[in-house]
Amino acid sequence: MLAILVVCWLCHGLLALGADDASSLRDKYQSLTQQLKHNQFQRPLYLESAESPSALKGDIYAVVDYPFATVSGVLNDPAHGPANWCDVLILHLNTKYCHASTGSNGDMVSVNIGRKVEQKLADTYRVQFHYRAAATSPEYFQVDLNADSGPLSTKDYRIALEAVGISGNRTFLHLTYSYSYGMAGRIAMKTYLATIGSDKVGFTSAGGPSSEQTEYIGGVRGLVERNTMRYYLAIDAYLGALSSTPDKRLEQRLTNWFDATEQYPRQLHEVGRQEYIQMKYKEYERQQTEQ
Repeated sequence: MLAILVVCWLCHGLLALGADDASSLRDKYQSLTQQLKHNQFQRPLYLESAESPSALKGDIYAVVDYPFATVSGVLNDPAHGPANWCDVLILHLNTKYCHASTGSNGDMVSVNIGRKVEQKLADTYRVQFHYRAAATSPEYFQVDLNADSGPLSTKDYRIALEAVGISGNRTFLHLTYSYSYGMAGRIAMKTYLATIGSDKVGFTSAGGPSSEQTEYIGGVRGLVERNTMRYYLAIDAYLGALSSTPDKRLEQRLTNWFDATEQYPRQLHEVGRQEYIQMKYKEYERQQTEQ
Protein backbone atom coordinates (compact mmCIF):
# COMPACT_ATOMS: atom_id res chain seq x y z
CA MET A 1 0.00 0.00 0.00
CA LEU A 2 2.84 2.41 0.86
CA ALA A 3 4.52 1.71 -2.49
CA ILE A 4 1.27 2.46 -4.33
CA LEU A 5 0.86 5.72 -2.43
CA VAL A 6 4.42 6.76 -3.26
CA VAL A 7 3.91 6.01 -6.96
CA CYS A 8 0.63 7.95 -6.97
CA TRP A 9 2.33 10.89 -5.24
CA LEU A 10 5.15 10.89 -7.78
CA CYS A 11 2.73 10.71 -10.70
CA HIS A 12 0.67 13.56 -9.26
CA GLY A 13 3.81 15.63 -8.83
CA LEU A 14 4.93 15.02 -12.41
CA LEU A 15 1.51 15.90 -13.80
CA ALA A 16 1.40 19.07 -11.73
CA LEU A 17 4.87 20.02 -12.95
CA GLY A 18 3.79 19.43 -16.55
CA ALA A 19 0.70 21.59 -16.02
CA ASP A 20 2.85 24.44 -14.62
CA ASP A 21 5.28 24.20 -17.52
CA ALA A 22 2.43 24.13 -20.03
CA SER A 23 0.92 27.23 -18.45
CA SER A 24 4.25 29.06 -18.52
CA LEU A 25 4.84 28.21 -22.17
CA ARG A 26 1.32 29.32 -23.10
CA ASP A 27 1.95 32.60 -21.28
CA LYS A 28 5.10 33.01 -23.37
CA TYR A 29 3.05 32.36 -26.51
CA GLN A 30 0.61 35.09 -25.52
CA SER A 31 3.43 37.55 -24.76
CA LEU A 32 4.93 37.00 -28.22
CA THR A 33 1.71 37.47 -30.18
CA GLN A 34 2.89 40.53 -32.09
CA GLN A 35 6.42 39.23 -32.71
CA LEU A 36 5.05 35.98 -34.12
CA LYS A 37 2.74 37.88 -36.47
CA HIS A 38 5.19 40.55 -37.61
CA ASN A 39 8.80 39.57 -38.24
CA GLN A 40 11.42 39.14 -40.95
CA PHE A 41 11.06 35.35 -41.12
CA GLN A 42 7.75 35.20 -43.02
CA ARG A 43 6.59 32.56 -40.56
CA PRO A 44 5.37 32.65 -36.92
CA LEU A 45 8.82 32.61 -35.34
CA TYR A 46 10.78 34.61 -32.80
CA LEU A 47 14.53 34.22 -32.27
CA GLU A 48 16.78 35.58 -29.56
CA SER A 49 20.39 34.96 -28.62
CA ALA A 50 22.73 35.66 -25.73
CA GLU A 51 26.50 35.76 -25.33
CA SER A 52 28.56 35.62 -22.15
CA PRO A 53 32.36 35.47 -21.78
CA SER A 54 32.28 31.65 -21.92
CA ALA A 55 28.90 30.58 -23.32
CA LEU A 56 26.47 31.04 -26.20
CA LYS A 57 22.74 30.44 -26.33
CA GLY A 58 20.04 30.66 -28.97
CA ASP A 59 16.29 30.36 -28.42
CA ILE A 60 13.55 30.00 -31.00
CA TYR A 61 9.83 30.22 -30.26
CA ALA A 62 7.59 29.18 -33.13
CA VAL A 63 4.12 27.98 -34.07
CA VAL A 64 3.89 24.90 -36.28
CA ASP A 65 0.77 23.68 -38.07
CA TYR A 66 0.82 20.20 -36.59
CA PRO A 67 -1.29 18.85 -33.73
CA PHE A 68 0.43 18.50 -30.38
CA ALA A 69 -0.23 14.75 -30.39
CA THR A 70 1.68 14.43 -33.67
CA VAL A 71 4.67 16.45 -32.47
CA SER A 72 4.84 14.68 -29.11
CA GLY A 73 4.27 11.29 -30.74
CA VAL A 74 7.51 11.47 -32.72
CA LEU A 75 9.85 13.80 -30.80
CA ASN A 76 8.89 12.56 -27.33
CA ASP A 77 8.29 8.90 -28.16
CA PRO A 78 9.65 6.72 -25.31
CA ALA A 79 10.61 3.92 -27.72
CA HIS A 80 11.71 5.74 -30.87
CA GLY A 81 12.38 9.33 -29.75
CA PRO A 82 16.20 9.14 -29.85
CA ALA A 83 16.19 7.52 -33.32
CA ASN A 84 13.69 10.10 -34.57
CA TRP A 85 15.97 12.84 -33.28
CA CYS A 86 18.78 11.35 -35.36
CA ASP A 87 16.57 11.78 -38.42
CA VAL A 88 16.19 15.42 -37.42
CA LEU A 89 19.82 16.16 -36.59
CA ILE A 90 21.30 14.57 -39.74
CA LEU A 91 19.61 17.28 -41.82
CA HIS A 92 22.01 19.90 -40.43
CA LEU A 93 24.96 20.50 -42.77
CA ASN A 94 27.54 19.95 -40.03
CA THR A 95 26.02 16.67 -38.79
CA LYS A 96 27.87 13.89 -40.58
CA TYR A 97 26.52 10.92 -38.61
CA CYS A 98 23.98 10.13 -35.88
CA HIS A 99 23.26 6.93 -33.96
CA ALA A 100 20.78 6.29 -31.14
CA SER A 101 21.45 3.61 -28.52
CA THR A 102 20.39 2.48 -25.06
CA GLY A 103 22.80 1.18 -22.44
CA SER A 104 23.84 1.43 -18.81
CA ASN A 105 24.07 5.21 -19.17
CA GLY A 106 20.51 5.45 -20.50
CA ASP A 107 19.46 6.68 -23.93
CA MET A 108 22.33 8.12 -25.97
CA VAL A 109 22.45 10.02 -29.26
CA SER A 110 25.95 9.93 -30.78
CA VAL A 111 26.53 12.74 -33.27
CA ASN A 112 29.57 13.34 -35.46
CA ILE A 113 30.20 17.00 -36.20
CA GLY A 114 32.24 18.10 -39.19
CA ARG A 115 32.49 20.50 -42.09
CA LYS A 116 29.77 21.38 -44.58
CA VAL A 117 31.22 19.01 -47.19
CA GLU A 118 31.61 15.24 -47.48
CA GLN A 119 34.05 13.85 -44.91
CA LYS A 120 35.32 10.58 -43.57
CA LEU A 121 34.08 9.90 -40.04
CA ALA A 122 37.70 9.73 -38.89
CA ASP A 123 38.03 13.42 -39.77
CA THR A 124 35.00 14.47 -37.69
CA TYR A 125 34.38 14.87 -33.95
CA ARG A 126 31.90 12.69 -32.06
CA VAL A 127 29.66 14.31 -29.45
CA GLN A 128 27.79 12.00 -27.05
CA PHE A 129 24.39 13.40 -26.10
CA HIS A 130 22.38 12.03 -23.20
CA TYR A 131 18.74 11.91 -24.27
CA ARG A 132 16.11 12.55 -21.60
CA ALA A 133 12.37 13.08 -21.64
CA ALA A 134 12.42 15.80 -18.98
CA ALA A 135 8.65 16.24 -18.75
CA THR A 136 5.64 14.54 -20.29
CA SER A 137 1.94 15.27 -19.91
CA PRO A 138 -1.12 15.16 -22.18
CA GLU A 139 -0.60 18.82 -23.06
CA TYR A 140 3.13 19.46 -22.66
CA PHE A 141 6.52 17.82 -23.14
CA GLN A 142 10.18 18.69 -22.84
CA VAL A 143 13.08 16.73 -24.31
CA ASP A 144 16.72 17.43 -23.43
CA LEU A 145 19.86 16.35 -25.27
CA ASN A 146 22.95 17.15 -23.20
CA ALA A 147 26.63 16.51 -23.91
CA ASP A 148 29.45 17.13 -21.46
CA SER A 149 32.07 17.94 -24.08
CA GLY A 150 32.62 18.76 -27.73
CA PRO A 151 35.44 19.76 -30.08
CA LEU A 152 38.10 22.32 -29.18
CA SER A 153 37.31 22.51 -25.46
CA THR A 154 33.64 23.28 -26.02
CA LYS A 155 31.37 21.75 -23.39
CA ASP A 156 27.91 21.68 -21.82
CA TYR A 157 26.10 21.26 -25.11
CA ARG A 158 22.33 21.40 -24.81
CA ILE A 159 19.56 20.97 -27.36
CA ALA A 160 16.20 21.24 -25.62
CA LEU A 161 12.71 21.28 -27.05
CA GLU A 162 9.51 21.99 -25.18
CA ALA A 163 6.06 22.14 -26.73
CA VAL A 164 2.44 22.80 -25.87
CA GLY A 165 -0.78 22.54 -27.85
CA ILE A 166 -2.53 25.78 -28.83
CA SER A 167 -5.74 26.72 -30.62
CA GLY A 168 -6.33 25.70 -34.21
CA ASN A 169 -4.86 22.24 -33.66
CA ARG A 170 -1.37 23.74 -33.74
CA THR A 171 1.70 23.48 -31.52
CA PHE A 172 3.87 26.14 -29.93
CA LEU A 173 7.56 25.14 -29.74
CA HIS A 174 10.51 26.47 -27.79
CA LEU A 175 13.92 25.28 -28.97
CA THR A 176 17.12 26.04 -27.06
CA TYR A 177 20.64 25.46 -28.41
CA SER A 178 23.57 26.35 -26.18
CA TYR A 179 27.13 25.45 -25.26
CA SER A 180 30.12 26.72 -23.29
CA TYR A 181 33.72 27.07 -24.39
CA GLY A 182 37.22 27.47 -23.02
CA MET A 183 40.35 29.12 -24.36
CA ALA A 184 40.84 26.71 -27.28
CA GLY A 185 37.24 27.13 -28.36
CA ARG A 186 37.47 30.92 -28.10
CA ILE A 187 40.61 30.97 -30.25
CA ALA A 188 39.08 28.64 -32.83
CA MET A 189 35.93 30.77 -33.11
CA LYS A 190 37.96 33.97 -33.43
CA THR A 191 40.06 32.38 -36.18
CA TYR A 192 36.94 31.20 -38.04
CA LEU A 193 35.23 34.59 -37.71
CA ALA A 194 38.37 36.39 -38.90
CA THR A 195 38.75 34.21 -42.00
CA ILE A 196 36.09 32.14 -43.79
CA GLY A 197 33.37 33.28 -41.41
CA SER A 198 34.18 36.97 -41.59
CA ASP A 199 31.16 37.84 -43.72
CA LYS A 200 28.69 35.60 -41.85
CA VAL A 201 25.79 37.21 -40.02
CA GLY A 202 22.91 36.20 -37.82
CA PHE A 203 19.27 37.30 -37.82
CA THR A 204 19.14 40.01 -35.15
CA SER A 205 19.22 43.52 -36.53
CA ALA A 206 22.32 45.49 -35.64
CA GLY A 207 21.63 48.71 -37.51
CA GLY A 208 19.87 51.79 -36.20
CA PRO A 209 16.48 52.99 -37.43
CA SER A 210 18.17 55.36 -39.91
CA SER A 211 20.06 52.58 -41.70
CA GLU A 212 19.15 52.36 -45.38
CA GLN A 213 19.92 48.64 -45.53
CA THR A 214 19.26 46.11 -42.79
CA GLU A 215 22.40 45.17 -40.92
CA TYR A 216 22.67 42.02 -38.83
CA ILE A 217 24.85 41.00 -35.92
CA GLY A 218 27.92 38.95 -36.73
CA GLY A 219 30.49 37.33 -34.51
CA VAL A 220 29.68 34.51 -32.15
CA ARG A 221 26.06 35.58 -31.64
CA GLY A 222 25.54 35.38 -35.38
CA LEU A 223 27.12 31.93 -35.28
CA VAL A 224 24.77 30.58 -32.62
CA GLU A 225 21.73 32.16 -34.29
CA ARG A 226 22.49 30.44 -37.59
CA ASN A 227 22.86 27.04 -35.97
CA THR A 228 19.78 27.45 -33.80
CA MET A 229 17.80 28.27 -36.93
CA ARG A 230 19.24 25.28 -38.79
CA TYR A 231 18.17 22.96 -35.97
CA TYR A 232 14.71 24.49 -35.84
CA LEU A 233 14.25 24.14 -39.59
CA ALA A 234 15.35 20.51 -39.28
CA ILE A 235 12.57 19.89 -36.74
CA ASP A 236 10.02 21.58 -39.00
CA ALA A 237 11.27 19.69 -42.09
CA TYR A 238 10.99 16.39 -40.22
CA LEU A 239 7.43 17.13 -39.10
CA GLY A 240 6.46 18.26 -42.59
CA ALA A 241 7.57 14.97 -44.12
CA LEU A 242 5.45 12.78 -41.82
CA SER A 243 2.54 12.95 -44.25
CA SER A 244 4.66 11.34 -46.99
CA THR A 245 4.85 7.58 -47.41
CA PRO A 246 7.77 6.02 -45.48
CA ASP A 247 9.82 5.44 -48.64
CA LYS A 248 9.55 9.13 -49.56
CA ARG A 249 10.14 10.73 -46.17
CA LEU A 250 13.92 11.08 -46.37
CA GLU A 251 13.72 12.78 -49.74
CA GLN A 252 10.95 15.05 -48.46
CA ARG A 253 12.88 15.96 -45.30
CA LEU A 254 15.97 16.89 -47.30
CA THR A 255 13.94 18.94 -49.77
CA ASN A 256 12.00 20.67 -46.99
CA TRP A 257 15.16 21.57 -45.07
CA PHE A 258 17.10 22.88 -48.06
CA ASP A 259 14.17 24.93 -49.38
CA ALA A 260 13.58 26.42 -45.93
CA THR A 261 17.21 27.45 -45.47
CA GLU A 262 17.25 29.06 -48.91
CA GLN A 263 14.55 31.46 -47.69
CA TYR A 264 17.37 33.08 -45.69
CA PRO A 265 20.32 33.02 -48.12
CA ARG A 266 22.18 35.90 -46.43
CA GLN A 267 22.55 33.77 -43.30
CA LEU A 268 22.18 30.13 -44.30
CA HIS A 269 23.19 29.50 -47.90
CA GLU A 270 26.28 27.30 -48.08
CA VAL A 271 25.97 24.71 -50.86
CA GLY A 272 23.80 23.96 -53.89
CA ARG A 273 20.70 21.79 -53.71
CA GLN A 274 22.12 18.80 -55.57
CA GLU A 275 25.36 18.88 -53.59
CA TYR A 276 23.46 18.95 -50.31
CA ILE A 277 21.03 16.17 -51.21
CA GLN A 278 23.72 13.84 -52.60
CA MET A 279 25.91 14.39 -49.52
CA LYS A 280 23.06 13.72 -47.13
CA TYR A 281 21.94 10.56 -48.91
CA LYS A 282 25.46 9.20 -48.52
CA GLU A 283 25.63 10.20 -44.86
CA TYR A 284 22.22 8.70 -44.13
CA GLU A 285 23.23 5.44 -45.81
CA ARG A 286 26.49 5.39 -43.83
CA GLN A 287 24.75 5.73 -40.51
CA GLN A 288 22.58 2.72 -41.26
CA THR A 289 25.67 0.50 -41.31
CA GLU A 290 28.31 2.04 -39.02
CA GLN A 291 28.08 2.28 -35.23
